[in-house]
Amino acid sequence: MHGRMKGSEKTAHLQAFRDGHTQILVATSMIEVGLDIPEANIMVIENADRFGLATLHQLRGRVGRGGKQGHCLLFAHQPSEKALARLAYFVREKDGAKLAEFDLASRGPGELYGTTQHGFFSLRFASIYDQALLRQTAEAVKMLSI
Repeated sequence: MHGRMKGSEKTAHLQAFRDGHTQILVATSMIEVGLDIPEANIMVIENADRFGLATLHQLRGRVGRGGKQGHCLLFAHQPSEKALARLAYFVREKDGAKLAEFDLASRGPGELYGTTQHGFFSLRFASIYDQALLRQTAEAVKMLSI
């Protein structure tokens, strides 16, 4: 399954999987949200090192729902040391917020305006990692919107 399929095609493939007519569902990461098939208990993720940890967390959450033990198998072809460290953290950590924070610190936020979803940039006046400044900014916005 992939995001460019017609809705009716996706529905048919999912129904065949739910009904047991299809034993294996091959899909892109488009299944990271909205898929609830309690019988699904194994997920294999190819090139896991290329995904953000929040996406991997969402994908991992698709299996092991029906009271069965879920298994999420990660495969990475020639990953960097940094990518292996990220995946090792993912295996240990189950908290989605902590995974997102770790991913932000290790991969960067990407472009604020653009399509690049990872990498670092420099702001001239502030750092997006300055938690105190972010809280002050949020409070100022609340006061202005009253």
